[in-house]
Amino acid sequence: MLLELSSIRKSFGGVRALRDGNLSVAPRQVHALVGENGAGKSTLMKIVAGMLRRDGGDMLWKGRVVDFARPAEAHALGIHMVHQESLLAPHLTVSENVFLGRETRRGALLDRVGMERATARILESHHFPLQANWTVEKLSPAQKQIVEICRALHGEPSMLIFDEPTSSLSDTEAAEVFRTVRELRDRGIGIVYITHRLGELDEIADDVTVLRDGETVHSCPADEVSTREIVHHMVGRDVAAIYDRDKLAPGEVRLKVDVPGVALEVRAGEIVGIAGLMGAGRTEVCETIFGITPAKEGSIAVNGVERNIQSPHGAVEAGIALVTEDRQRTGLAIKLPVRTNVTLANMEAVCTGGVVQAGKERRVAEDYQTRLRMQVDNVEQSAWQLSGGNQQKVVIAKWLFRDTDIVLFDEPTRGIDVGAKAEVFALMDEMAREGKAIVMVSSELPELLQVADRILVMREGSVVAELPRETTQQEIMHHAAVGH
Repeated sequence: MLLELSSIRKSFGGVRALRDGNLSVAPRQVHALVGENGAGKSTLMKIVAGMLRRDGGDMLWKGRVVDFARPAEAHALGIHMVHQESLLAPHLTVSENVFLGRETRRGALLDRVGMERATARILESHHFPLQANWTVEKLSPAQKQIVEICRALHGEPSMLIFDEPTSSLSDTEAAEVFRTVRELRDRGIGIVYITHRLGELDEIADDVTVLRDGETVHSCPADEVSTREIVHHMVGRDVAAIYDRDKLAPGEVRLKVDVPGVALEVRAGEIVGIAGLMGAGRTEVCETIFGITPAKEGSIAVNGVERNIQSPHGAVEAGIALVTEDRQRTGLAIKLPVRTNVTLANMEAVCTGGVVQAGKERRVAEDYQTRLRMQVDNVEQSAWQLSGGNQQKVVIAKWLFRDTDIVLFDEPTRGIDVGAKAEVFALMDEMAREGKAIVMVSSELPELLQVADRILVMREGSVVAELPRETTQQEIMHHAAVGH
């Protein structure tokens, strides 16, 4: 056995993140680690990777008790972690990031040529479509994830920890990650694979361990447990109908967009989905409507009135909100407290004479904390300390407090667990019932089919099909790939 964890415990202040974490990983094994946000998955793996010290319990590496004080100690024994959120230096090249902190030298100078050649060998060996001399800041999220994987592969690890490696990838790119993981497993490497995409387990997992509320609640071979049973272990209840949503009778047209390649109408009480392959222009539609990249021609009308939206401020003034795909970079003021984030889009409502009334701001945030069932210690807690699902709830609370008529959701469930997804969809349904018009961009076709009233399919920047909710994934993919 490579790794054996027994009764691992970890607290942050008065919050118990891990109560009883147990996990065993063998060579030539892909061991999936699943659970809701806040269940303790990442905390457990950060202890293994030397990023955190455990408070109690036993950790054995190849039969020997270990206790890492820093990541370098884990690296030295062959334990590497591929992180969900990019830890790359954007101004450096791919090779410089692969060797970051482990640079090689020729005399007093960095051996840039040698590092580029070594990186090129890793890229070529695994058929990754990157060049070693490309600058990271110009890469897509998917390409940055590949660089993270290359960093972990450098140094010939015995065990790799993948933390949500496909959360920002297309199906094609995810399939390449699966191929790489299987190849690494077949070379004798032990792999821990953290994921919220339970559909991936059939593709990749040999064994599955489920964490709930900081405790290991189930562990077994992957072929001995169904997805429904895994979800039950994750959330402690049956969620067979987690995405079910009744279709509402739509009201008046809230949003009408007529710009090159895109014509859409969204009515009050309606959720319109947008599907398409990566690069099809889905996010760009949201950014155009929200004024991030204003349309050079065409028109956008809100509640029957044409609006010249040239900036996000103009969009908000027109009654449009955007829940962005990257909540940490563009959805939240990540270092500010929850209360500030909740009121950020409607500050005038908590100000008197231009001065923020902290008590009023706190009461507003606490109200949304209760209403949205945010799992936070208190509203003074910084947003960066929250799980992905709770961060998403804070972003949604921000726009609920602003009370816009139109809400654009770009990949609303990226990186959040199945229980949090159900709560986000319930909030979207509540908004629709209140008469709001919702646009939902998603790469998760099952979610679109269960949540959206109708689905627009995009290809190469244009809408190529409009399909009813009763369509199939195959029909959506046909239009996304072929265009007609």
